[in-house]
Amino acid sequence: MLVFRTQILQGVELSIIIVNYNVQYFLEQCLYSVLLATKNIEAEIIVIDNASNDQSRTYLPERFPLVDFTWCTENVGFSKANNIGIKKATGNHILFLNPDTIVGEDCFEKCLSYFKSNSECGAIGLKMIDGSGIYLKESKRSFPSPLTSLYKLAGLAALFPSSPVFARYYAGHLPNDQVHEVDVLAGACMMLRRKALDAVGGFDEDYFMYGEDVDMSYRLQQAGFKNVYFPGSTIIHFKGESTQKLSMAYVHHFYDAMKLFVGKHYKNRKTVYYTMRLSIACSKGLATFKMFIKRIVSLLNGIIRKRETPANLFVMASPVYFNELIQLIKFAEQPLLITGRLSPGNYDMHKLVKSNGMNILLLCNDGMGITKMIQEMEALHRQVAFLVHIKGSNSIVGSNDKNAKGIFIAGPATVVAN
Repeated sequence: MLVFRTQILQGVELSIIIVNYNVQYFLEQCLYSVLLATKNIEAEIIVIDNASNDQSRTYLPERFPLVDFTWCTENVGFSKANNIGIKKATGNHILFLNPDTIVGEDCFEKCLSYFKSNSECGAIGLKMIDGSGIYLKESKRSFPSPLTSLYKLAGLAALFPSSPVFARYYAGHLPNDQVHEVDVLAGACMMLRRKALDAVGGFDEDYFMYGEDVDMSYRLQQAGFKNVYFPGSTIIHFKGESTQKLSMAYVHHFYDAMKLFVGKHYKNRKTVYYTMRLSIACSKGLATFKMFIKRIVSLLNGIIRKRETPANLFVMASPVYFNELIQLIKFAEQPLLITGRLSPGNYDMHKLVKSNGMNILLLCNDGMGITKMIQEMEALHRQVAFLVHIKGSNSIVGSNDKNAKGIFIAGPATVVAN
């Protein structure tokens, strides 16, 4: 366990630490949203790159001169990279944020306000939706136990998603739109009070990828702090960008992390320890089987999509910015034909989607704001596929399958002044 400074003198209000790995265009969208969200906050943005082999190093620094970039020469893992960021951070609060996220303009201000009025709160996690607008259940979770794992493995959690007994793994008994004290917060977006972070000493570097947020949440509780699920602001977490969910590497990393957690924290409770190890082994075997089934389904879906009619794409943007987006869309690998434009405003979007046969909606924050974009995605989930563009960026991103890589459209790598 690392020990960090116990006091920050004249630090900023918020340090934002982002670990990047081969997602330059998703990170571009993320950083533009973060800049908007820190407009009224004294903040610093720290990016630790885990030896990406895309164009992150040449593409991003010129576009974001105020961001502190660190370029690792090897992939040191999520925990160690975050700890590198912690050593550089001077903030009274620390936010760990994934690069494949987009935050609303008032997101950080709401979190900081909650900290000020709730002194016992050590960490905050936000409500998350994926790139198709669907609520992400890992926004709030319970600590793994033999029974919660058994109920999830047996499918009872899925059958009774709101049960206080069967659905505890994802805290399904707690409403998604209410503030709750929970066991586990997602490392994709976790804000900590500096005092709490100093008390637990950063991330455990034995975790290379996955499980580090469960471990951090556990140690925060052990140190007497509350972990709070805060749906006062919603973020987009595209998922699946740095790792492929339909891969054996993902299965190994995830379940090995769970074994590590059980070994560290349950080793003196022998019955729980061995029951959990058995549960993890069974879950890993089942996950491997499901992964191959999903691969087949994904392949078949890809074949079906190739036979479908061309995309019916609508863009929601002002007339001036619409012209800029047209120029950017021209760089799509597969041609996209724009069917229509919607000015930002109040519509019955469900009716518009149905009456126009809309199957793709490109949203940008021009004239509507990111928070409103996120609300549109939540309202229209499962009805259309989404593409997202944050004003000022040189790319468009989207991800409608959490098990697969998302897509991006990027123009020439010209520098945009900030």
